Amino acid sequence: MLSQNETPLTAATSDLSTGAAWMSGKLMPVSEAALPVTDWGLIHSDITYDVVPVLDGAFFRLPLYLARFRRSMAELRLDPGLSDQDIEAVLHELVAATGLKKAYVAMVTSRGVNTVPGSRDPRDCRNHFFAWCVPYIHVIRPEIAEKGAHLHVANTVCRIPPESVNPKVKNYHWGDFTKGLFEAKDVGAESVILLDASGNVTEGPGFNVFAVKDNTLVTADAGVLEGISRQTVLDIAREMGLAVEIRPLPFSEFLESDEVFITTSGGGVAPVSRVDDRIFSNDAPGPVTTALHKAYFDWAAQPENRTEIRYPDQSL
Repeated sequence: MLSQNETPLTAATSDLSTGAAWMSGKLMPVSEAALPVTDWGLIHSDITYDVVPVLDGAFFRLPLYLARFRRSMAELRLDPGLSDQDIEAVLHELVAATGLKKAYVAMVTSRGVNTVPGSRDPRDCRNHFFAWCVPYIHVIRPEIAEKGAHLHVANTVCRIPPESVNPKVKNYHWGDFTKGLFEAKDVGAESVILLDASGNVTEGPGFNVFAVKDNTLVTADAGVLEGISRQTVLDIAREMGLAVEIRPLPFSEFLESDEVFITTSGGGVAPVSRVDDRIFSNDAPGPVTTALHKAYFDWAAQPENRTEIRYPDQSL
């Protein structure tokens, strides 16, 4: 149940179709949501989050996203005092209030403000949960993905090592990604891929990376978030009879791939036609990538993968 100091979620009078947030039991336009300047989530990036897509009026594989969010909170010793059922109820009310049938929905738990003046002890902070929802975001814009994205492999920064920041905990430690993005944008690429200190492919900002070679999918086993879209593609690939290898992917091997694609909750499966000067699948989406892209959205339409949202305009 919601904690006693929180008020029930109520309908807002303003138009929320461009985005809404839920904070401390209140629904508001996303532009009005804010954190205190002393919140440790802001000043220390002591915070975790997850993002679940809404496709055609339903959450896609919501239980998997909630389970990963719960694991992230446990790893960081964050407890906002809400059950999974409470969180799911907030997400339903939030999306329903916006009326959005295709949306990007974030659930967040922050360490919060330290309740003891001068304390540096994280145990003295009051953890809190909030959520927000905006129209669906594509990590790779559809018009770019249609032809295949151009990505850059960063050479001035490598991925933060798992020994420092656990990438399996979804986090806002984007210093390495942001530096890589500047590097990618400076050379005209759409986004960036980071290598680890040993020269293996890891991931990019908001996506996992896959290589295809002889109908075998290869994706990194370390230094990456275990994405739900990544897992969906692994599930689909096995159903399609494709071989799957989850292991270190040296950059030199990566460049010999037949196809490259990324997976993300913001777009599903997106083809990559170029990585720096290397061209894949004749500078167009390859056949395996194209089949997986279609299958991803076919899976999104299957009842067992959907958690339907009841909107106010729907009959009881």
